[in-house]
Amino acid sequence: MKYITNSVLSFLLLFLFSCSYDKVESEVEIDPVPQGMYFPAISSTTWDTLTPAQLAWNETEIESLYEYLDVNRTKGFMVLKDGRIVLEKYFNGHTADSQWTWFSAAKSLTATITGIAQEEGLLHITDKTSDYLGTNWTSLPIEKENLITVQHHLSMTTGLTDHVGDYIPWVCTTPSCLEYTADAGTRWAYHQGGFIVLQNILTQSTGMDFQNYGKTKLEDRIGMRGNWTKALGLNLYNSTTRSMARFGLLALNKGSWDGSSIVSKTYFDQMTDTSQELNKSYGYLWWLNGKQSYMGTTSQEVVSSELIPNAPSDLFAALGANDQKIYVVPSQGLVIVRCGESAGENQLGLSSFDNELWAKLNAVIP
Repeated sequence: MKYITNSVLSFLLLFLFSCSYDKVESEVEIDPVPQGMYFPAISSTTWDTLTPAQLAWNETEIESLYEYLDVNRTKGFMVLKDGRIVLEKYFNGHTADSQWTWFSAAKSLTATITGIAQEEGLLHITDKTSDYLGTNWTSLPIEKENLITVQHHLSMTTGLTDHVGDYIPWVCTTPSCLEYTADAGTRWAYHQGGFIVLQNILTQSTGMDFQNYGKTKLEDRIGMRGNWTKALGLNLYNSTTRSMARFGLLALNKGSWDGSSIVSKTYFDQMTDTSQELNKSYGYLWWLNGKQSYMGTTSQEVVSSELIPNAPSDLFAALGANDQKIYVVPSQGLVIVRCGESAGENQLGLSSFDNELWAKLNAVIP
């Protein structure tokens, strides 16, 4: 009996020790989440990561998210939390080294470059456009042309005819194409020609091609690897998915990169706030969530809704044709990037894909 009792006691002790060991082992399997913002090195491909488990995200929904992205013709997808990569996935032959065109998401990049030029005293956004391009850059009477400032190009309120649905006039910047529809500041319209004029202003004010100015003053300083090309009358920016994420991380930190100011916080706050009362969901070439209404890119209709109802209200975004996305969510420290082919109805920025994607993201991110 004594032998049996000792055996049982030994078994119980072994069992309890084993359970205790398993508990300790399971507790140390998940590393603690590092504190503070992380910035990847400028000249390295090394990038710190976090696991969804560390953040207590719903891992069982990640595969469903990836399947959705794959079916909807995604090329590259990334999620950063406080600068660290949590999710990174490539589809349909795309790789981490592949480049993709940002389309109009590059408008947000151009707006940021404009802020740098202002900080350096090379331009001021309240100046008349004609201060940089000379008079008669439009076909408007001089008194109407003089109403247009750099700020109106940033906010899409030049009042110039936008030629929606007619591509060649829409991108044209010769005076004959730049016609009067309304006084500057009284009408919002998504006008590509007016945006290209802003890039011309940057070239004139900085004394160098706006592409090279942006590369020197912004892209190189945060480790972006991209290039501008000319096609279809447009200046198109192309980069890797990770370079898109780097720009998003700069935006998350209000223009600061690892302690260095790239663009002033004052300008950045102004750029990512409502720029006029006509389209409350538009800043300086950035799209804003959480507002009472928005206007789309192809009509004058005002929609009484948030831009992306499923997304956090403080989200702001760089959005481009064919569903190029750089979402920034300050309240959660998130940057989310998607590049690829069109996944929603044909729009130049916002599409049905945005709200659908955020429904999938909400299933993963608590």
